[in-house]
Amino acid sequence: MREKVEKLINKIRPYIQYDGGDIELVSVSDDGIVEVKLGGACVGCAYVDVTINSGVKTLLMEEIPEIKDVILLSDEL
Repeated sequence: MREKVEKLINKIRPYIQYDGGDIELVSVSDDGIVEVKLGGACVGCAYVDVTINSGVKTLLMEEIPEIKDVILLSDEL
């Protein structure tokens, strides 16, 4: 499952980088919990919750039904 998640993260990374940010996959648990970190312009951005919840989380959960949640560990790489 980690490979699938990495592939999707790499697919959306350019969009996050375009705005000066970045995203790093930290872990994928056996029970479907994905942990990520954001960096660059995402640190302290007022829209970080939108990026995670409406962007990353929605995409991962739609594409990989085994994903139960996406958690932002920290907003710094």
